[in-house]
Amino acid sequence: MFYLVIMLGFSLVITAALRVISEHEYARSTAVQLSAVRHLFEFPWRNLEGEEYSISLPNNKEIGSIQDEAAQNVRYRLNRDFAIINGAALIVAGVLSYWFAGRTLRPIEEAHRAQTRFASDASHELRTPLAAMRVENEVFLRQPHFTEQEAREQLKSNLEETQRLEDLSNNLLALAHFERAQLEIAKTTPHQIVDEAVKHAQKSATARQVTFKQHIKNSTLYTNQSSLVQLLGILLDNAMKYGPQRGTITISGQRQTNYYVLTVSDQGPGIDPADLPHIFERLYRGDKARSTKGGYGLGLALAREIAKANNGTLTAKNNPKGGACFAVRLPL
Repeated sequence: MFYLVIMLGFSLVITAALRVISEHEYARSTAVQLSAVRHLFEFPWRNLEGEEYSISLPNNKEIGSIQDEAAQNVRYRLNRDFAIINGAALIVAGVLSYWFAGRTLRPIEEAHRAQTRFASDASHELRTPLAAMRVENEVFLRQPHFTEQEAREQLKSNLEETQRLEDLSNNLLALAHFERAQLEIAKTTPHQIVDEAVKHAQKSATARQVTFKQHIKNSTLYTNQSSLVQLLGILLDNAMKYGPQRGTITISGQRQTNYYVLTVSDQGPGIDPADLPHIFERLYRGDKARSTKGGYGLGLALAREIAKANNGTLTAKNNPKGGACFAVRLPL
């Protein structure tokens, strides 16, 4: 609003200056024309027979009256035109000011929303495990006697909770980062991304006796490789977590028109249709199976933000033969 008032004041000053200049130029032009006409009528005129005659001009009073009337008409038209121009300028300036203000404040609003969301998520998720750890330790310390093995078990439980809290804080920080990140783009291939992600997940896969199958068609991508490796790692971990032990996870990749699509399919029970629209929401854990797996509901939300940061999309569906399928669509 302040900038709009400044623009309107500046427009009015310019308009007033233009009006004064226009009126002055009109008066000067009228005076020059009148002088030229008087000079013209100073010469004798002759008719067809060669006789001289003269034409009398109106007196100064009559001329002044005519000039005043013409000047009044000019002032009226100037005032009308300048009022229209200023009104149009006010409307256009108001619309442009609102638009530019929105564009200027949008990054600040997004940063504020991200910060608020981060604080809300962190306080919501950290409160419960910290309270549980405190109560567990207080109960344990109230025992008059405990063995070394019991102390070790308690310390082991505390370390597990600490690791989970560390994973939670890392995921929250990663979410906040990828929501406003400008990633460095470089040339890579789907094979490089998949091979590195499978290498990182191999230890967990061996422990669960899970086998990876790859069907990757060659192509060239311009993306941020490390972030996509992290995304694929989340999908592989998700597939191992909800798929059966000794199961198979299939990783496929193929080109579709102007996109390259990477898919991760498991042999688990799939996703409840009621949960499908919400599984990428932060902290969402819809069905009981997901709630008992020890996660916080941040992995898929983080995966979606990584896909968006790479100008791609992440979708999920259930396979007709069973199991869930996640598809990462990346522009070529």
